[in-house]
Amino acid sequence: MKRRIEYRFHVRELMARAGIRTSRELVEPLRDRGITLSESQINRIVAHNPDRIAFQVLVALCDIFGVEMNQLVTYTSADVKTQRRKVAGDGTDVPLLEAYRPVRARIRRPEDD
Repeated sequence: MKRRIEYRFHVRELMARAGIRTSRELVEPLRDRGITLSESQINRIVAHNPDRIAFQVLVALCDIFGVEMNQLVTYTSADVKTQRRKVAGDGTDVPLLEAYRPVRARIRRPEDD
């Protein structure tokens, strides 16, 4: 069974708690920790859930805000129900079995043709 995993970054909330208003204010604290990112890259991390992010950036953000990893990123997982696909039509175009009548087979010899 397939599972769907959804995650959420809480950088914006942690920035508000720390009194940081814009993502531009994160440039220097990250640079102090050896992470050089442009303002637009930091803005994408803050505004959206990034698909890929370096582990060093995650650890640096945890250090900046003084939180654990589970406070920075939360996730949920759930089973995904798969739906069976129909091969053709909606099933109403197939005649009922009772409507079929057997046809007598005729066996002929090749010389009778």
